[in-house]
Order: sequence, then C-alpha cells, then structure tokens
Amino acid sequence: MARIAGVDIPRNKRGEISLTYIYGIGRSTAQKILVEAGVDPAKRVQDWDDEALTKIRNIISENHKVEGALRSETQMNIKRLMDIGTYRGIRHRSGLPVRGQSTKNNARTRKGKKKTVANKKKAPTG
Repeated sequence: MARIAGVDIPRNKRGEISLTYIYGIGRSTAQKILVEAGVDPAKRVQDWDDEALTKIRNIISENHKVEGALRSETQMNIKRLMDIGTYRGIRHRSGLPVRGQSTKNNARTRKGKKKTVANKKKAPTG
C-alpha cells in the first residue's frame, strides 16, 4: 500500500481510481493531479516510482484540502448553519432531509428506522 495524505491507497488499482480512496478527491480531481504530476492515469500504483509518488504527495498537500481538514471544515459549516438557526440548520438538527426532498414516503436514510404509530380507537357510538 502506498500512503498519501494519511490514507493507504490500493496498489493494484489504476492511479486515478486509487486516489479516490482519499476523502475529498474524486475522479476528475484525481485525473487533474496525475496530469499535473506527469503520471499516466492508467498506470497502476505499484508501477509508480518514488519520484512520481513524491510529486503526487506534494501536489495534494499544497493544492487540495483533504481528509481531516476537509471533514472538520464541513462539520464547522453545518454547525454554523445550526447556530444561526437557518432553515438548513434546523433540518440538520432535527435529522430530516436538508435539500428539499419529500419526507412523506421516503427519506428513510435521514429519518432512520420506521417508528410505527398506532391508530386511536374510535369511541363506541350508540
């Protein structure tokens, strides 16, 4: 395993796929990093030499916010929304979908497991 930004990336995968194991780097960013470093995106990580690995590490550390720093920034942004009481912040606090999705039928990922509510019994007439 090659270690970049505190993450062990898989050695037997292509470079552009392998870099996506780092939080904050997707396919397009990985491709840009490899082009900037002058490494063939189709080349497997195990075939990279030390020079290429060092270039990639330097590019990521200088130009990209990844892993812990990015996670903490995201959490701080959510906390700020909650503190100032925006609509999005309130939705985060109550564990409901934030981006306008319907909650009548779906939204189980945000709302969690179903909580069944029993029907009220009707009063007997007569």
